Amino acid sequence: MPDPKDVLKKYYNYPAFKGKQEEIINRLLNENGHCLVLMPTGGGKSICYQVPALIFDGGTIVISPLIALMQDQVDTLKMKNIPAEFINSTVNPKARRERLHNFVEGKIKLLYVTPERFRKHEFVESIKKASVSLLAVDEAHCISEWGHDFRPDYSRIAEFRELLGNPLTVALTATATKDVQTDIIAKLGLTKEEIKLFHQGIKRPNLRLEAADVFDEKETLNEIIKVLDEYKGHGIIYFSLIKKLEYYSQLLSDKGYDHEVYHGKLDSRKRKQTQRDFLSGKQNLILATNAFGMGIDKPDIRFVIHAEVPSS
Repeated sequence: MPDPKDVLKKYYNYPAFKGKQEEIINRLLNENGHCLVLMPTGGGKSICYQVPALIFDGGTIVISPLIALMQDQVDTLKMKNIPAEFINSTVNPKARRERLHNFVEGKIKLLYVTPERFRKHEFVESIKKASVSLLAVDEAHCISEWGHDFRPDYSRIAEFRELLGNPLTVALTATATKDVQTDIIAKLGLTKEEIKLFHQGIKRPNLRLEAADVFDEKETLNEIIKVLDEYKGHGIIYFSLIKKLEYYSQLLSDKGYDHEVYHGKLDSRKRKQTQRDFLSGKQNLILATNAFGMGIDKPDIRFVIHAEVPSS
């Protein structure tokens, strides 16, 4: 078996693991033990399953909640020459079949899917033929009805595990209360004795949270402009409604603030291009609905503005 540190150096160019990464990886590789990982955003959760995925003989399925998140992670892995793909609604049927076939044949090491993909008969019948060494459940708080981002199909993870032959499983999240942790374990179809909790804390001393009182749209725009003028790096402004997003997009354009928009009504090609432009640094500012941003791996974001009160 390859040394995880050698894999880390080869593909990620890091000299050593940080925090509890090595402990988690050793649990998966050496003890064949299930893990529940609580680690702050930016703490390196992905490495906890990506490194084992490159060592295990079989493939790794990653259940992930957002299309943008999948695309970002797969793009990053491909840049490291790691064979990874995603299957979701933005992928045409021919490409979906090809990617699924390649995973079953062992040509792809990591396959990212949404939990809703398990509703598809063709997918389920094909995936049963695959050799799956590891199931990684990202943003695992979505499993729990007590979590702030509950997704009904996430609650069927135990069923998916059974379809896959009950593979070794790691669930990862940046946030989970004790109730949510208990619910996650139960929804995985596991007991507390079968899974080990790795809690690295959620403190982020480099982050600051502020609120501004605004009376109307004019005051909202003024507060946005204050932030844009003070912080010159990359940023995201979130809106609940596409109509409101487009309204402020026009206002900011009129005042000379260059930006792109990202929301569910754009076609998939435009969304992908906007995301790539933002991640590559071609575009500094994105106005978006919550379709964008969850899990985006970008180290130099300097501000996030919620122009409307978010739902969670």
